[in-house]
Amino acid sequence: MAWPSVFQRGSLLSRFSHHHVVVFLLTFFSYSLLHASRKTFSNVKVSISEQWTPSAFNTSVELPVEIWSSNHLFPSAEKATLFLGTLDTIFLFSYAVGLFISGIVGDRLNLRWVLSFGMCSSAFVVFVFGTLTEWLRFYNKWLYCCLWIVNGLLQSTGWPCVVAIMGNWFGKAGRGVVFGLWSACASVGNILGACLASSVLQYGYEVSQVLRQKKTLKKTHTGH
Repeated sequence: MAWPSVFQRGSLLSRFSHHHVVVFLLTFFSYSLLHASRKTFSNVKVSISEQWTPSAFNTSVELPVEIWSSNHLFPSAEKATLFLGTLDTIFLFSYAVGLFISGIVGDRLNLRWVLSFGMCSSAFVVFVFGTLTEWLRFYNKWLYCCLWIVNGLLQSTGWPCVVAIMGNWFGKAGRGVVFGLWSACASVGNILGACLASSVLQYGYEVSQVLRQKKTLKKTHTGH
């Protein structure tokens, strides 16, 4: 029994040029890095909750008293964990709404510009959330909620745009094989984000988040 034509030697690769390879890799790693930034937040939740609670309720870290007095957002780690769960809910809701909006915007504007704007802006928002507020010792629950709503809307530009770009470049023939390989980008991003965050988490949650965003920005500029 003969193999389907798409699996025959050279039949699939012969249809694609180096431009297809570049598009495949750029969209793959663009969405991988977006997923990595989300995974980073999941990995640093424990560190964030420790830093948002007073030392009387937190014996896992040793920080000066003056630092604890400036960031007493919550009376206990349980309250901080509950708020972090609320942030997750806010993000997912805004992300779901943003997917619909981003699809409409992507149909009317240049997909590359929409994707680049979403990635760069999301990197900036996470930098403000995880690093700038820590540097300035400014902690506010409403600010965190607003930033995470904006982050969900900005990150929603990723999926509709990369799927549309891939659909424009790759025809029906062999699309199942190509998209089957390409769809691993989310899993690769989760693995990458977890590994990078865990490797620098000992230096503070703000370090792990800013490292993740630097890599996202680097990939975005490479795509131009």
